[in-house]
Amino acid sequence: MNKMIKIRNEEETDFEKVEEITRKAFWNLYIPGCVEHYLVHVMRFHKDFLPELDFVIEVDNQIIGNIMYTKTKLIDESGEEKDILTFGPVCILPEYQRNEYGKKLMEYSFEQAVALGYDVIVIFGNPGNYVSRGFKSCKKYNVCLENGTYPTAMMVKELKPDVLDGRKWFYYQSPVFEIDEQEAGRFDEGLERLEKKYQPSQEEFYIYSHSIIQ
Repeated sequence: MNKMIKIRNEEETDFEKVEEITRKAFWNLYIPGCVEHYLVHVMRFHKDFLPELDFVIEVDNQIIGNIMYTKTKLIDESGEEKDILTFGPVCILPEYQRNEYGKKLMEYSFEQAVALGYDVIVIFGNPGNYVSRGFKSCKKYNVCLENGTYPTAMMVKELKPDVLDGRKWFYYQSPVFEIDEQEAGRFDEGLERLEKKYQPSQEEFYIYSHSIIQ
């Protein structure tokens, strides 16, 4: 039976549902519990948030996932700034994962980002989830953190070819990602109780997030 798939902008009436989906998708994935649903909750009201690139994906009229984008920037060694994008959280409900829904959502969002005039995306994540979507190591594009390091988890996608032209770029992340852990904990206390536990994906994330490419 063909399922009806629709991608659209998130609306205010979706906020609670999207936070619930984000929580279920990230729970125990990177740490025992998660903070991504709190990030979604505060991100929508941040100056760097891009509502026009905030999408949900529906299957048979039920929201099963979402993707959110934030403005950020690269600065080269001469001080020239370039406005770029980052996305995250991006998630699909666990029971719908590995069915191409995440791929559809990302590909659609890339098209919309190009239409808005953006040409580069920088993200942090598990490379196994993103290299098939055209992301490459930040090292290959000479994009580093302010301290000059190239994190294993930092990946870059050019939405238009050769826009980064090989020069060295420093990545500056939006302050919206600096989560207040205590506030996140308080926010989570008011929600349905889920068990916090260890799983191997947390060790995988630790390795990616604490290693750099030489």
